[in-house]
Amino acid sequence: MDEAQLRRELREAAHAHRPDHARILARVERGLAAPAPAGRRTRAPGRWSGRRRWTAVVAVTAAVAGVVGLGGLAVTTLDDRPAGPATTLPAPGPTARAAGTIDPGSNRWWAQSDLAVTTDSPVAGLTVELRIARTPGVVSTGHWRTRPAGDFTVTVTEEPGALVYRWTLKAGRTVPPGPHTFAAQYNHAEGVREASADTYTVLLTGPDGGRTTLRGGFAPGGGA
Repeated sequence: MDEAQLRRELREAAHAHRPDHARILARVERGLAAPAPAGRRTRAPGRWSGRRRWTAVVAVTAAVAGVVGLGGLAVTTLDDRPAGPATTLPAPGPTARAAGTIDPGSNRWWAQSDLAVTTDSPVAGLTVELRIARTPGVVSTGHWRTRPAGDFTVTVTEEPGALVYRWTLKAGRTVPPGPHTFAAQYNHAEGVREASADTYTVLLTGPDGGRTTLRGGFAPGGGA
């Protein structure tokens, strides 16, 4: 087998989509062992015997291994690369607005904190939390909301730094678009109470699972 034919066989092996190691090496060995074609001048037996023949086999084997290795790398990179995780963007939350004020009916001994929540679309989940800072004399006296009482679970928790009023929409209930009010009522020490540390948090969940969070404080709205 002459050198040109050997190179052709190596090129064929390099272009194979999934090289078969054993098949390529067998073809190379058969080519080295085949007699020269009739009519051609043959090399002297000593030219391909002993150390030179072994060196040629090693070189050819290394070349084939390099071709097979590169082919395997290309196949792994292009065909067997694992697909990345699908990216799913979160659904947009309900559009809503909130504003906290001190009710103008508040007086020198009692106050009401009003939270107005306006929703622009139906809401499948709603949690409203009002935190009234524990200034001197603060004690809860009640609460109310404009939505039906049976739609919510209501808790009032006394924490070291605040009274926490929480309304949680029950499973299976919804809140329609429109304005809604949640109010916390409490006594306090005589005088005008400082409400700058009072805060609210509103968490709304849409029918498709999208969430919106609103946060803020309370501004005086009147009262003595």
